[in-house]
Amino acid sequence: MRHSDLHPSSPNDATPVPTGDGEASSRPRLLLVEDDEAIRQSLGEALQDNGFEVATAGNGCEALGLLRSTPRPAAILLDLMMPVMDGWDFRQEQLADSELRDVPVVVVTAAGFSEETIRLQFGDVQVIPKPVPYLTLLTALGRACGASVAA
Repeated sequence: MRHSDLHPSSPNDATPVPTGDGEASSRPRLLLVEDDEAIRQSLGEALQDNGFEVATAGNGCEALGLLRSTPRPAAILLDLMMPVMDGWDFRQEQLADSELRDVPVVVVTAAGFSEETIRLQFGDVQVIPKPVPYLTLLTALGRACGASVAA
């Protein structure tokens, strides 16, 4: 991985990535909400390498702040078990906000909840287990973003 591919994981990096001609990137924009820094960084970098623009948050509260202050993402990758505000509480807040409720969510979790339990509270979401089967994740993101993604 080249250093030019690395992007710090902070709210300030949630803006569109400029292209060489000064135009904003047309890459699908994702919000990755994950408390484990190593997972957040490695998954974020891999997704960038596969053509996504990735903003990251370490918990649901940070994610809500980004969603309300930066351009809307095509999809949200959401961990369930996080400090400050977990994925369950984040999703309740997201669904209660008319500006955010339509952003598709892909749940990525190691929590032992069944897909049925998650969908009862989250609605129609894709659930991806950890460790993440990357090609399955790319397929889910392609569906959520309405785009074809290079594997």
